[in-house]
Amino acid sequence: MDNIVKINLQATETFVSKNDMEESFEKAFKSFDILVNGSGRGSDSLGWIDLPAKTSDSISYEIENIVERWKKDIEIVVIVGIGGSYLGAKAAIDALSHAFELQLGKSNGPTIVYAGQNLSEEYLSELVDLLKEKSSACVVISKSGTTTEPAVALRIIKQHFEQKYGKDETRKRIVAVTDVARGALKSLALQEGYSTFVIPDDVGGRYSVLTPVGLLPVALAGFDIRKMLNGAREMEKICSVKSKDNPAIIYAAIRNALYSKGKKIEILVNYNPKLQYFAEWWKQLFGESEGKEGKGIFPASVNFTTDLHSMGQYIQDGERTIFETVISVTKSNRSLTIVNDSQNLDGLNFLSGKPIDECNKMAELGAKIAHIDGGVPNIQIQIPTINEYNLGALFYFFEFACGISAYMIGINPFDQPGVEDYKRNMFALLGKPGYEEKAKDLRNRF
Repeated sequence: MDNIVKINLQATETFVSKNDMEESFEKAFKSFDILVNGSGRGSDSLGWIDLPAKTSDSISYEIENIVERWKKDIEIVVIVGIGGSYLGAKAAIDALSHAFELQLGKSNGPTIVYAGQNLSEEYLSELVDLLKEKSSACVVISKSGTTTEPAVALRIIKQHFEQKYGKDETRKRIVAVTDVARGALKSLALQEGYSTFVIPDDVGGRYSVLTPVGLLPVALAGFDIRKMLNGAREMEKICSVKSKDNPAIIYAAIRNALYSKGKKIEILVNYNPKLQYFAEWWKQLFGESEGKEGKGIFPASVNFTTDLHSMGQYIQDGERTIFETVISVTKSNRSLTIVNDSQNLDGLNFLSGKPIDECNKMAELGAKIAHIDGGVPNIQIQIPTINEYNLGALFYFFEFACGISAYMIGINPFDQPGVEDYKRNMFALLGKPGYEEKAKDLRNRF
């Protein structure tokens, strides 16, 4: 079976010995067993493992019905969610979209915008300005319906819709992706008559991109979710094999071998700006899954070649606690060559006739060699091209690798206890009933 996602470890060989790598593989195999057997901490959150294979065509059909219902009259769809409830969808949509579709007026569907991912008064006010001018709908994504940022955004959008369209029409313009049976959003959806999709109980937010959490927004943006699921299904088969050829096992083994050598920061690198938000999704996946109990590799990201002119200096000569993981796209979806210039004032006529992607690939190779020489290990993850199929595979690959990697350091990959601390403080400072003593203590401290 030819892997969709390929790993190149050549640029790590001077940093990790063969013996160290063998030991890391042994740990990875043990963690693989823990993951697939459901014998580790967080085993009640493993619904994502066989999710692609068990996702029926009926889910795609129901999603496509919403797309069909909205495509004629809806100009703007607001995706309301935070963290895993929006990052995967935005990662896929940004990767698949034309960079200038708004200016060209050539989008495949309604324009997708986002809310509930911040508490900026200016952002939400400007969103309302947009909704006043355009025919709009909303997909709200939350298991509980009580997470502050999306709940606040939904209140504002719901009120605006009801004032603009009336309650009967509003119920046709809001879809809730939420728990199957409980929670504030489920109750609201039942009360108001909104269409709903289910977030499975055993799938956490950061592992939910291949559920309606990600699939519905991606379909509304005009992309083929069946192809995305097919890519994930193929990667599910590949990742299920306990072997040194399994790319998820390879990746988990090498990143933990480097971690044991003092490489505490992993920088995810892309050479295509379409993948910028894929890196944001990846950062949440690994940061929230591994960053616990004083452990975990810190996930960061850069966009090359852009950030070679800003972060390149630190990567080359800064503290040697970092390693790079590069998402390398083998083939560009477009073709454009560099033209000859008779004056040649910039001295670049030696590039005339070369595809721009060739220059990008040589920048990637040049940076790789320079950074290795500077003491930075480099893991290369290759995908053939950017499309729905390969993105589905890449999402699943990282999810599976993350589960193995977290178990390798003895961490529960599926909880996030630290996320609640700021919320409790915020609620106290905002005057939530029952938090009075905590509020007093916090104000005395600051």
